[in-house]
Amino acid sequence: MKFHLTLLVAMLGALSAKAQTFTEWQDPSVNQINRAPMHTTFKLFDSVASAQGSYDDSNYAWRLSLNGTWQFHWVESADQRPTDFYTTNYDDSAWAKMEVPAMWELNGYGDPVYVNIGYAWRGHHKNTPPTVPTEQNHVGSYRRTIDVPADWKGRDLFLNIGAASSNVYVWVNGKFVGYSEDSHLGAQFDVTKFLTPGKENLIALQIFRWCDGTYLEDQDKWRLSGISRDVELVARPRARMVDLAVTPSLSEDYIGGALAVDMEFTSSVKRAEVTLFNPAGEEISRASATPTKGELHFNFEFHKVEKWTAETPSLYKVVVEVTDNKGVTEAYAQRAGFRTTEIKNGQLLINGEPVLIKGANRHELDPVTGYVVSRVRMIEDITLMKQFNLNAVRTSHYPNQPEWYDLCDEYGLYVVDEANVESHGMGYGETTLAKNALYAQAHLERNSRMVERDRNHPSIILWSMGNEAGMGPNFEACYRWIRETDPSRPIHYEQAQGTDYTDVMCPMYADYNWCVRYLEGNPAKPLIQCEYAHAMGNSLGGLKEYWDLVRRYPQYQGGFIWDFVDQGLARYEADGKVSFYYGGDFNDYDPSDNSFNNNGFIAADRTPQAQAWEVKRQYQSIWTTPVDLSAGKVEIYNEFFFTNLSNYQLVWELWQDGVVTKSGHIDNLDVAPQERKEFSLGYSAKDISRNAREVLLNVRYQLIEAEPLLSAGHIAAEQQLSLREYDTAENYDLKKSHREVVAFGTEEDLLVVSGYDWQITFGEDGFVNGYTVGGRQMVSNESALRPNFWRAPTENDIGAYLHLRYAAWRAPEMVLTSFDTSIDNGRIEVLAEYDMSSVKAILTMRYAINGEGAMRVEQSMKVDPEAKTSGMFRYGMRLALPAGYNTIEYYGRGTEENYADRWSSADIGIYKSTVAEQYNERYVRPQESGTHSDLRYWKLTDSTDRGVKITAIKPFSASALPYSQEAMDVTVGPAQRHSGDLKADGSTYLCFDLVQQGLGCINSWGAQPLPEYRVPFADYTFDFIIEPLR
Repeated sequence: MKFHLTLLVAMLGALSAKAQTFTEWQDPSVNQINRAPMHTTFKLFDSVASAQGSYDDSNYAWRLSLNGTWQFHWVESADQRPTDFYTTNYDDSAWAKMEVPAMWELNGYGDPVYVNIGYAWRGHHKNTPPTVPTEQNHVGSYRRTIDVPADWKGRDLFLNIGAASSNVYVWVNGKFVGYSEDSHLGAQFDVTKFLTPGKENLIALQIFRWCDGTYLEDQDKWRLSGISRDVELVARPRARMVDLAVTPSLSEDYIGGALAVDMEFTSSVKRAEVTLFNPAGEEISRASATPTKGELHFNFEFHKVEKWTAETPSLYKVVVEVTDNKGVTEAYAQRAGFRTTEIKNGQLLINGEPVLIKGANRHELDPVTGYVVSRVRMIEDITLMKQFNLNAVRTSHYPNQPEWYDLCDEYGLYVVDEANVESHGMGYGETTLAKNALYAQAHLERNSRMVERDRNHPSIILWSMGNEAGMGPNFEACYRWIRETDPSRPIHYEQAQGTDYTDVMCPMYADYNWCVRYLEGNPAKPLIQCEYAHAMGNSLGGLKEYWDLVRRYPQYQGGFIWDFVDQGLARYEADGKVSFYYGGDFNDYDPSDNSFNNNGFIAADRTPQAQAWEVKRQYQSIWTTPVDLSAGKVEIYNEFFFTNLSNYQLVWELWQDGVVTKSGHIDNLDVAPQERKEFSLGYSAKDISRNAREVLLNVRYQLIEAEPLLSAGHIAAEQQLSLREYDTAENYDLKKSHREVVAFGTEEDLLVVSGYDWQITFGEDGFVNGYTVGGRQMVSNESALRPNFWRAPTENDIGAYLHLRYAAWRAPEMVLTSFDTSIDNGRIEVLAEYDMSSVKAILTMRYAINGEGAMRVEQSMKVDPEAKTSGMFRYGMRLALPAGYNTIEYYGRGTEENYADRWSSADIGIYKSTVAEQYNERYVRPQESGTHSDLRYWKLTDSTDRGVKITAIKPFSASALPYSQEAMDVTVGPAQRHSGDLKADGSTYLCFDLVQQGLGCINSWGAQPLPEYRVPFADYTFDFIIEPLR
C-alpha cells in the first residue's frame, strides 16, 4: 500500500504546496498541484448497517452534488481568458449558463473535432511538445456559489471532480486550491481550509481545451472539452479510512481462496473492524485491530470459495467500520471477487482455465451527451454485450468512470483497463513521447493512478499501459511499477511486442497468415488481438475465419473487435428523424478523418447493425455437430469454461423446402463446461420426405430461467445443419408453353417480342429495356436489364482504394457487335455479342423467351488471359423497376443482409420483407447494402402480387433497394454524405449476381477480403431465369 506513496511523493512532493503560475498547462513537469493521492473507489456509508445492505452510496449524508447549472464563460483562444474571474467580488451576471457535467461543443461552444491520428490542431500548428497552441485553445471558466451545511464544521472537506478535459484549475472563495491534468481520471482536492460551513462559498474552475497533457491524449475519438463526470463535495470525519486494497488469491487447486485486505487510515482512527460477507449476503468472517502507523492488514483464508468469472460473477463484500475515541465515525463497503489471472504454457488462464476472449473495444461516448455517459447507458451497453455473446471489453483508450467497473464486476465482463496514454500523432520513432524524458512523469502518473484507483475490481484481468504511443524507457518504467505494485495481473501493451514489457502478444489487425505464423512457432505468450476485425460500415466479412483459427490453436485466445459502437453524434433532422454526425460535418477549418469513427457493429443509438449478428454467432459458446442427422442424432459442445448448460433449452426444427415439418425441444441439457455430449432429437429418417429438395435442421439454445440482464427465452446460440442440400440445377429450364410468341423490329427498338399479355423490347444497344405484363411495365424509364460489375463502395472498399483499382468496371463500354434472333421449339432466342475493349473482354448475352413471357438468360464473359485487368466488385445484372414493386420474398439467407464472407449468422429460409427495409440506414455514410446470398429464388412484387421471380442454375445473390448504386456511391461527388440524406425516387433498384466480392474486416485502410471472396478477372457465365408473376 505504501509503494505509490514513496515513489510519487519523491517525484511530486515538491509540487504539492506550489501556487499556480498559469504556466502549468504548458509544463509537463507539473501535472498536478495539491491533488490528493489516488485511492480505490470504495463506497462511503454512515453506518455499518447501510454498508451491509447496499452497494449504492449515493445517499451518503455527507455528500453534496455540484452537478447542475454553473455560470459559464468561454473564449476562443487561451490568451483571451479572464484571469481574475475567481475573485469573490467578480461580476458574472453577464455570463452564460452551463450544465455540469456537459461538453462545451455539444452545447454551442466550439465544434466537435474528430481525428484518428494527429491532434485537433493538425494542419494549423506544428507539434512542439510540451507547447500547445494558444490560438483556438478554447478556455471555459466556471463559477458557482453554494451553501455548505453548518454541521460540516469539524469535518474534512473534499472537492471531487470526476473528469475534466484537458485540465482544471480550482479556486475556492478567491484562493487558489490546485490543478490537475488527465481528461479521464478524477481529481480530489482537500478544501477544508478554503470553505466556511454555514455560509455561502464560491467555487471557480478554469479548463483549457489543450494543455501539455494533450500530447498524451491523441486517441481515435471525438475531441471534446469540459467536465464529463460528476462534481461533488464530500465531508469526511477526521477519523477515516484513506485507502483500501482487497487482493484475492486461489489455492493451487483453485478451490480454496484467501483475501488480503490492506487499509490506510488517518491518525485519528483508533480501531477498525472488517467483516466479510459471501455472495448470499451471509457473514463469513470478522476481524478487528488497532492500526499501526496508520496501516492495517488482514488475511482471510477459506477452504472453498465461490469464484468470480465473467460467466459466474460471484461477489463477496468487505465492510469496514472505523472508530475514534468517541465511537463509530464511518463505514465502507468494497466488493471483491476470488479470481486469478496468470499466464502458463503460452495461455492466459482465468482461475486455471484458458478462457476465450470474445471482446470489443468501447469508447466512453453517448451520441447526445458525448463523454458524459449515464448509468442507464452503461447498463444498456453491457446488456447488448451479453445479448451478443461478448464476455470482454477493452476501455479504449483510457480509464472509464468507476461505475463502469462496478457494473462489469456485477454482471460479468472481463476488462482490459487502459491508461490514458496515446501519442500517436508524434509517431513511433525517435520522436515518440515514450522516449521523451520530459514526459516520463506523465506516463508513470497516468498508469499508476489508474492502477491505484481500479485495482480492487475482479473484472479487470489485464492492465494496458496505453495505446499507440510508441515504445521506450517511459513505458519500461510503467511496466516495472505495475509489476511491483500489482503482481496479480498480467500487463498488456501493443507497442511493446517483441520486448519483455508486455505479457501478452496483443497486435492490432494482424491478418490470418500472421496469426498462423505466430501460433505455429509455439509461442510463450498468448495471442489476444487488442484490436481486430475493423467493423467500419458494412464490414466484418471474414470474422468466421478468425474464429476458426481461435478454435484451432490453443494459444490464440481471441481479441477485441474495433469497435463496439459507432462514434456518431446525434443530428436532429427537420422531419424529426435522428441521424449521426461524423468527422468533417461541422466546419471546413478543423482537421477531420471523416467517417473513420463509425466502426461499431452497434449503431450510435445502440441499434444492432447487420454485422452484430455475425458477432453473436461467432462468439456463441454452444455448438452442434452432426452425428447421424438422418436419425436425429447430434453432438453438443459446451464452449463455456465455467457454466453447465442445465439452464438452456435446446429447440429444434426440421425444415423441408422452407417449411417446418417437425419440431421439438430438450430441456434436460446437462453438459459440463468444455465437454461434448450426444443427444437424440425427436425425429427419424421416416420424417424426411423423399421428394424434398432441401432438408435443414435448425437448432437454437435459449435460457430456461432469466439471468441478470437476459430474459427467459433469450437465444444464446443458433445453428443450421444441412441434411440434404438444395440442387438449383434440378429441373432448371424454361417451362414449356403452347402459347404463341411473335417477334418483330421497330424504328425505336432492335426487337420486340410479344405474347398473349406481355411484351419484351430490346433497345438499340441490344439490352432489354421494356418488360410489360398484363399492361404493367416492369422496367423504369431510361433503365434496362444490363450487366453490372460495380457496387456502391463500402468503407473497406474505399480504404483499399478499390473504387480506383476497379474503376474500369464502374461503367465499361459494351459495344454491340452482333444481334441475332431465331425460333427454337416455340421459343424466341436472341444472341447478342459485345466488345468490352476497355477491360479486354467479350460479352455474350443469350436470351430464350417462352410463350409465358419468361426469359432464360446466359450472361457470359470471356476475358483475354494476357490482359492486366483488375478484378471487379461483382458479376451480375441490374434493373430499375417503376414505383409499386415494393415487396420482397426470397428463399435464401436472411433475415439480415449477408455476403460471401459474412453469412454464418444468416440461416437459409423463406423470408419476406419490403424494399424500404432493405437499405441499412444505420450505415452513417451511404454504401453497398441489402444483399442476400445463397438464393434459390428471389421475388419482387407489387401490392397485387404481380412482379418478377428470379431463379438461377447456381445459388445467387440479390438486393432490391429504393436507391440506385449511383446515389449510394460516395466516391463520386461530395464524400461528406449521410445515409439519412438519401432520397428515394420511386423506383426499385434490383441487382442480382452470380458472384459479389466479400466485405473483409482485416482493416479498413488497404486490406482486401480473402482471395476466395474476391471476383478476379476471369471467364464467367451467369445462367438465370426471369419469369413474370401474374
